[in-house]
Amino acid sequence: MKKKFYITTPIYYPNDIPHVGHAYTTIVGDVIARWHKLKGEDVFYLTGTDEHGKKIETAAKKKAKNPKEFVDELIPEFKNAWKKLNIDYNRFIRTTEKDHKKVVLEILQKVFEKGDIYLGEYEGLYCTGCEAYYTKRDLIDGCCPIHKTKAEKLKEESYFFKLSKYKNKLLKLYMDNSNFILPKFRAKEIINRLEDLQDLSISRTSFNWGIKLPFNKKHISYVWFDALLNYLTGIGYLKDDKKFSKFWPADLHIVAKDIMWFHVVIWPAMLMSAGIKLPKSVFVHGYWTFNKEKISKSRGKVISVDELISITGNVDSVRYFLLRETPFGQDGDFSEKALIERHNNELADKLGNLVSRVAGLIERFGVKKINNKLLKKLNLKKIEKLFDNYEFDKVLNEIFAFIDICNEYVQNKKLWETGDEKNLYELKESILKIAELLSPFIPESSEKIIKQFSAKKIKKSEILFKKI
Repeated sequence: MKKKFYITTPIYYPNDIPHVGHAYTTIVGDVIARWHKLKGEDVFYLTGTDEHGKKIETAAKKKAKNPKEFVDELIPEFKNAWKKLNIDYNRFIRTTEKDHKKVVLEILQKVFEKGDIYLGEYEGLYCTGCEAYYTKRDLIDGCCPIHKTKAEKLKEESYFFKLSKYKNKLLKLYMDNSNFILPKFRAKEIINRLEDLQDLSISRTSFNWGIKLPFNKKHISYVWFDALLNYLTGIGYLKDDKKFSKFWPADLHIVAKDIMWFHVVIWPAMLMSAGIKLPKSVFVHGYWTFNKEKISKSRGKVISVDELISITGNVDSVRYFLLRETPFGQDGDFSEKALIERHNNELADKLGNLVSRVAGLIERFGVKKINNKLLKKLNLKKIEKLFDNYEFDKVLNEIFAFIDICNEYVQNKKLWETGDEKNLYELKESILKIAELLSPFIPESSEKIIKQFSAKKIKKSEILFKKI
C-alpha cells in the first residue's frame, strides 16, 4: 500500500477575484502536494469555494442577481487563476454542491441528536465581512480589527453548539499532539483564548442564503459550520466510503492566521461531537502585506493573479518568490522590486546561467559516464528534513547553494577549455537532480530542464528566465 497524503487549502469566498493572499496559500499547498508525489505517495489535494452566507447574499443583491447565479459567474475566475499558476489539485469543491449539502445536514443532525445543539438567543457585535461575532474587547474603536468597518449590533434567535463542553478535550489535544497547531508558537495564543470559551451560535434567521437546519427549517446554518465540513465532502464522506477511509484524516490543513480559531478550536470540537477522527495538523501562515499594508479589497490594496504574473511574465518566478522570500508561518511583504531582484539574480543568473552554459558545453564536447562525486556536495537528507518541517525558504537556500557549487565547478575546471566529458557528465546528472528537487516549486521550468538534459543529444535551448 502506498502511503497517502491528504492536504487542503481553506475554501475561498468567491465575492471577489483571487489575489496574492489566495494565490500564496494555494501555491504552498501545490508545492507540498507535488513534494509528496515526488516521494511516491498517493496524494489528494483539495481546494474550492465557500459560497453561502450573508456576505454573498449582500454582494449578489448589489448586482441584482440571485446568489447562486452570482457565485456561478465567479467560480471560473478561481479555476482560471489556479490554472495560470499551475496548481495541480484533485478536486475543486463548491459548498453549493448536492453532496456537500447532504454532509452538512447529516453532521448537524448527528450533533443535534447527541445533545450538543440547543436553542437560545444571540445578541452581539457582528462583522459581515468576517461572518463572525466579536466581543467589545476584540474590536478597535468599535470596528472590526480586520476590515476596519463598524460592527453592527445583532439580536436573533439562534441554535448554539456546545463548544464550551469540549474545552478540556481541546486542551488535551494540544498537549498530546504538539504538531496539531503549527508553527508551534501559535498554540499559546489559542490556549489563552480557551480560558473564556463560549458556546457557538450556529444558525441565522436574518438572511436566506445557506443550508436550512434539518431540525428547524426557519434557521440557516452558520456559514462556518457549513464551510468546515467541505474537508469531509471533498474526499467522499457519505458518498465514497473507500476513498474516504483511505484519505481521512487530513494530514494537513493550510490556513491563514485570521481563520486559525475556526480550524483549531471549532473544527476539532465539531468532529469530536460527530465522532469523526481529527486531522493531524493545521499549519497557520502569516499575512502578505503590500508595501507594508494588509491586502484588502475594501481598502484598495489588492494584487490580482494576472498582475502578479505580469511583473516578470513568468509563473515560476511568482511561485519561487512567494516561497523563498519569507519563512512559511511568518508575515511577508510583497514588492515588485523584490520579485524582480529574485527573478534576475537567482533564477536567471544562477539557475538559468548554469543550465545554458552546461548545455552548450555538452553540445560541443559530449559526456562520459563516471561516478558523480559532485552530487555528494548536495545534502539530500537535510533538504528532506527541512521540507518535512515546512521550511521552504531554507530548502531553496540549500538547493541554490548547490547551484552555486556547480557554477563554480564550471569556472574552476575551465570546462570551456578542457571540454572534460567526465566533468560534464557530473554536471548533467547534478542539474537533473536540481530540476527534480525544484519541480514542486517551479514545475514548468523544471520540466523543460529535465527534458533537455534527458535527451540523447543535449543542445543549448532558449533562455529559461529572461532578465528584466
